[in-house]
Amino acid sequence: MAKIIVDRDKCIGCGTCVDVCPVGVYELDEEQKSVPVHPEECIACLACVTECPSEAIEVIEEEEG
Repeated sequence: MAKIIVDRDKCIGCGTCVDVCPVGVYELDEEQKSVPVHPEECIACLACVTECPSEAIEVIEEEEG
């Protein structure tokens, strides 16, 4: 499982994370900011982290146990 942190101050609402996430973790809220609505689906591929133009997303892999 992964912990997802979105820095709302850095997020520019471009929707890149929504587009690149292969498992549909993200949606944009009413303020056009990224929200991880399905964090339990995250496979820690880091596509969102590498593609986010404002470096607003951090994914921390947590060990199971």
